[in-house]
Amino acid sequence: MGKTELLITIILFNLFFVLFIVAIMVYIKKYKERKREYLNEIKITNEIHQKELLTTQLEIQQATMQQIGRELHDNIGQKLTLVSLYTQQLVHENKVPQASNRIEQIYHIINSSLQDLRSLSKNLTNDNISENEIVTLIQEEVNNLNALKKCKVTFQYNFESIDMEFVKKNVLLRITQEFLQNSLKHAHCSNIRIQLNSSPEVFLALKIQDDGVGFNYGKVTSDGIGLKNMKKRAEIIGGQFNLESKPGLGTTLTIILNGPA
Repeated sequence: MGKTELLITIILFNLFFVLFIVAIMVYIKKYKERKREYLNEIKITNEIHQKELLTTQLEIQQATMQQIGRELHDNIGQKLTLVSLYTQQLVHENKVPQASNRIEQIYHIINSSLQDLRSLSKNLTNDNISENEIVTLIQEEVNNLNALKKCKVTFQYNFESIDMEFVKKNVLLRITQEFLQNSLKHAHCSNIRIQLNSSPEVFLALKIQDDGVGFNYGKVTSDGIGLKNMKKRAEIIGGQFNLESKPGLGTTLTIILNGPA
């Protein structure tokens, strides 16, 4: 073999070797891309599964609450109504004058309990959520908290009515209730501000802010299950969840819904 043939052989060998290395690199790159796509598909599938699971849990919870509400209304409510009628009859008959005042007190207690039971039954059966706007539902919570006089709650909104399906109204209301309860129990706040706005760019934006003690959100443990529940609920309805808090600077929750109801 001459020098020329040897040189050509070496060149060809090096060329094939380089092509072989390039082919291996291309294969590895394609393999990594396919692996990345596969992992993304698994992640998306898991996220979809989690949302479906959370939605199912919410539906089961709602069905259970509705059943409890009906039982309270149809069973215990009817019995309390009957007892109320009996005590009212005793008051009017006045057969035992010395006991009439106590009987009348019992009558008022039963009626008060009956009203509370009907209110609870209505809330559990979700009639209140179905029949009212989200603005009205949040305003009711604000009024209830302000009646306690533990913390001043203000509510601002830029619309009266908006087309929202039941699940989204229910989730936003529950998140609002959770945040308000956390602020009252743990934040030791003096003021809570709620803003609910809609615009052409954003279908709905809910912002709740307190001036309480705050906390380190990054160090929330299993004890912060309420915060995790709020985030999961927001994910169910496709909401963007953002919570900011620092010790001494209060807590701010923002939920953005971009899509229509």
